[in-house]
Amino acid sequence: MADTATGARTRTAQAAGALAAPAGSVAARTALTALAPVVWGTTYLVASQWLPPGHPLWSATLRALPAGLIALALGRRLPRGAWWWRAALLGTLNIGAFFALLFVAAYRLPGGVAAILGALQPLAVAALAYGLLRERPTLWRLGWAIAGAGGVAVIVLRAGAALDPVGIVAGSLGTAGMAAGVVLSKRWRRPVGVLAYTGWQLTAGGLLLLPLAVLVEGALPPLDLPALGGYLWLGGVGTLLAYGLWFTGIGRLPVTALSFLPLLSPVVAAAVGWLVLGQSLGPLQVAGFVLALGAIAAAQFAPRRRTARPTPEDNPSA
Repeated sequence: MADTATGARTRTAQAAGALAAPAGSVAARTALTALAPVVWGTTYLVASQWLPPGHPLWSATLRALPAGLIALALGRRLPRGAWWWRAALLGTLNIGAFFALLFVAAYRLPGGVAAILGALQPLAVAALAYGLLRERPTLWRLGWAIAGAGGVAVIVLRAGAALDPVGIVAGSLGTAGMAAGVVLSKRWRRPVGVLAYTGWQLTAGGLLLLPLAVLVEGALPPLDLPALGGYLWLGGVGTLLAYGLWFTGIGRLPVTALSFLPLLSPVVAAAVGWLVLGQSLGPLQVAGFVLALGAIAAAQFAPRRRTARPTPEDNPSA
């Protein structure tokens, strides 16, 4: 009971602090956190152009495990007590299982379908946040969550997209798992600095992926200079730096508003594909860009409810 009361008081204090924070401070925190999904949006370009094909699990392992070990070495803190299993669970949800399921979905589904499943994350977070954090979702954000998913669909979905059942299940589980990881990360306030905390999760996720990579894909494929550069970008910038920003944002921003920021990833991926790979981008896709970005921006604000002014009948002493 004491732990429950303490947790409730902590979440209440966090919510009060978020409401009391200056608007400029919240905007700056949101912008920094948004850099994480912006960087994640480059993953498809890097993986398709420079990484060895046919080794998604090894790619996920090399992205997570070295970055996690570096963060552990720099953070110089190991989990204690209940944080051993909490770090393992969060590392599985946010990193290990998410990366594995993401790659299964990416290989078995057209990119557009996989992106749409990921774009449903704000709705999943809203449901979990209500159950675990008692954060009641507003109609404003629920409406923009649907609009954001629609914008992503317009950007990435192509006619004749195949719906592989295994890919659908993997993509759905990956989205639900990361949503659960986001909400639990908010519920369990991190007990250490963000570098050590990031190291715990990346290492746990990488250690989960390593045996899977060996069993499924065999030995590590040979790596040339472009592949090493690609892994350096994905592991250093796309994982160590990006997840550090992401976990910092989870602790400082409302979880339902933060859950919209990953919509930036498919938007950036489509923009990079157009700029670098010469992929087509028509008026309909541009409209999808506007809708998705508008949903992300609108979800960062919670309109205040109007309160009726008291009338003389309501206040006899007036």
